[in-house]
Amino acid sequence: MTTGAGSQPQGTQPPGGYVSGSPGGSASGGASTGASVGERVRERVRSGLGLIGPRHGRHALSAEQLDALALPIGDDGVVIGVDAEGQPAVLGVNRPTPYDVVLIGGLWTAQVLALRAAATGARVAVETGRAQSWMQMVHAMGGGQNGMTVYDVGRVPPQGASAGNPVLVVRDCGMRPPRGRVVSGPWQSVLTLLPYLSPVAPRLIRQARLVGVQRVSPDEAAELGRTMALPRADVESLPTLADGVTLWCADRDRQYVMTQPTDAETGLLGTPRRMD
Repeated sequence: MTTGAGSQPQGTQPPGGYVSGSPGGSASGGASTGASVGERVRERVRSGLGLIGPRHGRHALSAEQLDALALPIGDDGVVIGVDAEGQPAVLGVNRPTPYDVVLIGGLWTAQVLALRAAATGARVAVETGRAQSWMQMVHAMGGGQNGMTVYDVGRVPPQGASAGNPVLVVRDCGMRPPRGRVVSGPWQSVLTLLPYLSPVAPRLIRQARLVGVQRVSPDEAAELGRTMALPRADVESLPTLADGVTLWCADRDRQYVMTQPTDAETGLLGTPRRMD
């Protein structure tokens, strides 16, 4: 037996949790049922559950499955490549304390690091005697308006670094870089590029918090082994490193990192190379 038009069969509930009857609740039992639904909604909102919506299966793990749950949480900074296990290697260049980095390697790696630092929001000031090698990057980034500026050697002005405006100074000044007018400080890191080991390298290495070494000659590897107290295995591996591979050393920590360019970086800078 059915009721009139628009009503529900006896013994059933309206679909979707709505209450039958007029908006004013004139139908029999409508007012009390409406009050009950309204109270349930208010209780859900107060408890943070929100309004009643579509029902989905819960995302739940058993206690036995928790050990398999892993989140890729690491340091904050610039992804400079992958380590021997294929995990991202991150270099934190934006720091509240002075941070000096020395890279004994190729221009290509220094430019990738500068490009990626700029992509994280840092301003990059390049001090170089070969400005033409950097201008293609500057033009690609908007003519110096988007985070990178090139200066002649000894001409880098104060950068005004701050927590909201960090700076990376790249010193590409050849084998014997002069002492820089702009040094590392809070929120201003300095990366010094040396194409080869030079007489000033030991002093720069001692002052640096992080040292990266790419492929060098056996004699240079032996000298670096003495200066940096490297294990024999690392000394022997340095002359055989592939293009794009860097041994990064900080205190007693050492890590081999392969810098893999993105398609955009390859189009701008070419493939990894030790020599320029």
